[in-house]
Amino acid sequence: MDKRTFISAIGAAIAAPTVWAQRASEKANAQLTGDPFIVAVNEGVTYRGLGIPLSERLADVQLDLQKILKRPVRFQGIDDYVTLAEGLAASRYDLAWVHPAHHSIRAILRSGYQLICGTTGWDQYRASFMVRGDSMYKTITDFRDKKIGAPAEDSITSVMTRATLKETLGSAYQLIYVRYQDAVPFMVENNLTPCGVSASRAVVRDWTEKKAGRVAHVTRPVPIKHWIASKTVSASTREELANYFLGLQGPDAEKRLKGLNVTGFLPLDPATVAPMGAWLAV
Repeated sequence: MDKRTFISAIGAAIAAPTVWAQRASEKANAQLTGDPFIVAVNEGVTYRGLGIPLSERLADVQLDLQKILKRPVRFQGIDDYVTLAEGLAASRYDLAWVHPAHHSIRAILRSGYQLICGTTGWDQYRASFMVRGDSMYKTITDFRDKKIGAPAEDSITSVMTRATLKETLGSAYQLIYVRYQDAVPFMVENNLTPCGVSASRAVVRDWTEKKAGRVAHVTRPVPIKHWIASKTVSASTREELANYFLGLQGPDAEKRLKGLNVTGFLPLDPATVAPMGAWLAV
């Protein structure tokens, strides 16, 4: 076997499971009738992506949902927050997994979406105000009239940051935005801003442990990454969906959870939505 043939064979072997999953999904779809059940997925814009197509990662979840719903299921990756907001406002999605909590909360409060569940490990999401180790700034009140670095303007991190600053400083602050969470420390390191805000645990840990920086303030926690269902989805179907996601546990669910890039899901109290919405000004 020559080198080119060998490489092609290896590539085919690696791709085989993905191709099989896609074909299985397509076959299952072909056997179902009715309008597709549209599932929107937004995994945030301020974290670097996994680089694996959604159709590959969630093929097994798609098959599961088709068995539950007995109709075709179509996943749509929605990376743009404007598109996400417009789609939720128009109830274009039957089900949505939404990283930026302010968008899911707005959809619940204004567009009739129902909270299905939250995501394990993302229920205590906090933004940290990072300063240099030798900084004179000690508390959040020290940032009055100062520039503060933050990730994308419509990210949940920046929404939480503005809510925190508003209740402490009113309008006496200025935010400077960059797209990614891991780009924020650059502004502080290079004295472009005296403070930078990130909710990435990896970024904050790197800042405090490797760069000898400090955290001057931490926001109140907000649960993010919500599964929400349209008002057109029946109560019985919402219950089935909640049972499915909350039941993804143990070795049998490992592949599905890995595709979703989480460790599991947890129930959330719908009564907490309105107070969070008020604080986040959605």
